[in-house]
Amino acid sequence: MNRPAVPPPLTEAEVIEAEADLGVAFPGEYRRYLLQVSAGGAVAQLEKTENGWWWAGQSAGRRDLLPLPFPHPDSYEDAEQELDQREPRVEGFPADDSFSRAWDAWDAEYEEFEDRKTAGSAVVREHGCGFATLMVITGPLVGTMWWDGRATCGLIIPLSLDHAGGARPVTFGEWLGRDSWNLLPPGWG
Repeated sequence: MNRPAVPPPLTEAEVIEAEADLGVAFPGEYRRYLLQVSAGGAVAQLEKTENGWWWAGQSAGRRDLLPLPFPHPDSYEDAEQELDQREPRVEGFPADDSFSRAWDAWDAEYEEFEDRKTAGSAVVREHGCGFATLMVITGPLVGTMWWDGRATCGLIIPLSLDHAGGARPVTFGEWLGRDSWNLLPPGWG
């Protein structure tokens, strides 16, 4: 079986251009990886397209969210509960049309809320079935790695070497060369 060639590292000028285009400064360990190892390889390839710099195979539909700080999952728990409680119920509306309009508006608000849960991060590895490894690019958690498990459990959780001892999220350098599945809490999923 032929493995795809690992892309070469980026030049300093390319990294500076990518950071400027994306409106971010890459975490130090990731930046060194791009300059010394590869533009992809163990992670989604950072590449320049006709629409600017982005990670290959990843949707660039919400580029506007990348420069925003990554929100710790604990920070939006109350807001999510409040949004869930406001979900329109058909019995609360006199006509189907008014319920549909109210539910569509609520659903659009919920989609925006879901999108903002991964603001300031990039998908560096897809795992299938809606699971992904996220690298935080902006905010207080910059350079840490997280598991997007919203496809089944609705959670974004830290990838950690010590879940029993507080689950400090691993950094990009600590994660590199490891399997994200092995950095999840015991019994996850």
